[in-house]
Amino acid sequence: MKALIFDCDGVLVETERDGHRVAFNRAFQQMDIPVEWDVELYRELVKVAGGKERMKYYFNQHGWPQQYGDKEQLIRDLHRLKTDLFMELIESGTMELRPGVARLFDEAIQEKLLLAVCSTSNERAVNLIVEKLLGKERKASIQVILAGDVVSRKKPDPEIYQLCAEKLQVPPRECVVIEDNRNGLLAAKNAGMHCVVTTNDYTENEDFSEADRVVGELGDRGHIQITVHDLMQLTN
Repeated sequence: MKALIFDCDGVLVETERDGHRVAFNRAFQQMDIPVEWDVELYRELVKVAGGKERMKYYFNQHGWPQQYGDKEQLIRDLHRLKTDLFMELIESGTMELRPGVARLFDEAIQEKLLLAVCSTSNERAVNLIVEKLLGKERKASIQVILAGDVVSRKKPDPEIYQLCAEKLQVPPRECVVIEDNRNGLLAAKNAGMHCVVTTNDYTENEDFSEADRVVGELGDRGHIQITVHDLMQLTN
C-alpha cells in the first residue's frame, strides 16, 4: 500500500443530510423556487453524483421553475449560491469530522503513506472542510486534492481515481480508497483500487458486495473499526 485516498462528503463529514440538503433548500428559497428537499426525498437524490447533476435530475422529473428561461444558467446560479450557503454552514462550526477520520489520517502520516482527497463536490467546499476540520497540519500532508469539475465524468465513472493515481504516480492496485456509497465504491474498484466503505444513514442499505471491507464508521479509541495496518493488509 502506497496511498490512502478519502472521499469527502459522507466520509470525512456527515454533510449530506444536514449540510448540502439544507444549503440546497436555502438556495431554492432565496431564488423564490417553491421546492424543498425533505430527508426522505434527499435519500434518493444523493444517488445522483454531483450537485448540478442532482438539481437537473430533480427538475427534469418534477418540472423546471418557469420564471427562469436559461436552464444552464439557473443551475450555475443555484449551485454557486448553494455552495456559498454550504460554506457558511461549515464556517459556523456545526459540523465535525466523522469518528476515526483524524486518527486514520494521523496513522497514515506516521506510516508515510501518500494521502489524497477525491470528491465530486465543489472545490472551495472540499478545501474548506479539509482545512477547517482536518486542520492545516494534516492538510499540508495531503499530496492531492481533486474536487468539483476537475473531471468530465462523475462517479461511478473511475475517472477521478484514475487521475488521482496518475498525480500520485502510484499504481492503482497499491491505493486504498475510503468511500461511503455505491457510486464511490464502483468508481474506486473500476479504477483498479481497493475500497473500504464506511456507511452512513443514507447509504447503509446500499449494495457493497464489491467492497474489501464495510464498517459503520472508522471509529475512535474504544470503538475502532479499522486501522491503517488493516488497510495495508488489503494490498498484500
